[in-house]
Amino acid sequence: MGTAALSQNAQRLIDIHQHTNYTGRTNEQLIEHQRRMGATTTVLLPAGSKFGLAAGAGGNDTVVALAKARPGSFLFFANELPDIPETKQVIEKYLKMGAIGIGEQKFPVECDSKYMQLIAEIARDHQVPVLMHFQYKTYNLGFERFHRMLEKYPTVNFIGHAQTWWGNIDKNHDQAELMPKGPVTPGGITDRLLSDYPNIYGDLSAGSGLNAIQRDEGHARDFLKRHQDRLVFGSDCSDVPGSGKQCIGLQQIANVRRLAPGPEAIRKMLHDNAARLLKITT
Repeated sequence: MGTAALSQNAQRLIDIHQHTNYTGRTNEQLIEHQRRMGATTTVLLPAGSKFGLAAGAGGNDTVVALAKARPGSFLFFANELPDIPETKQVIEKYLKMGAIGIGEQKFPVECDSKYMQLIAEIARDHQVPVLMHFQYKTYNLGFERFHRMLEKYPTVNFIGHAQTWWGNIDKNHDQAELMPKGPVTPGGITDRLLSDYPNIYGDLSAGSGLNAIQRDEGHARDFLKRHQDRLVFGSDCSDVPGSGKQCIGLQQIANVRRLAPGPEAIRKMLHDNAARLLKITT
């Protein structure tokens, strides 16, 4: 990549994790939030036909509508519960409409179950990634077995997110602790997955991602350096202002810029990795 392209990408920010109707936030408020936060491209993750991702998030039709209203600025994933008869039909419908991934998969199933294998097979056939919310005893259960999915579906790119994903940067992580504090011992499950498997990426979003970077800044510097090619920025914040300490995304952007090893690594995590993974050309 030439110097001009690097300079241009430094001004671009891809946010891979936002939702419509997030705890009641309107589309107009979301658009303004993303503008203030600095996102030049936003990926909208829909809920399935039930549950609303525990945040009242809008479903497939809502993300398609906003993406069509704001072409180039907003893109979208497809989603559906993995364990209902309509799963494949619904997800493939929206993939054919232009969805660039599947997720956020945030449902109470085993992470390596036949249901998640179906999701992986759809992703494989359509050559799109899957974003997964890992939360102990709640969503995508059995994280310690997830390496089996990475091995069984080597051509499918998965994106890890949420409390259990980020808690497991620590080798000594207590699985029941969703927002651990204090020093991190390298070598946890997440750290090893990112090191050992080329088809797994980390989504820096939400309070869990923010906590993982802020709890031990010495570890964070090493972690961002070590995995700079496999981390992608997402905000997943429901605030309205898109500024100040209320905005998780803005705080995480500042962390990446402050703790990453240099300008190239910053560009990778805030733009280039997501552009490559999601085939975004804008």
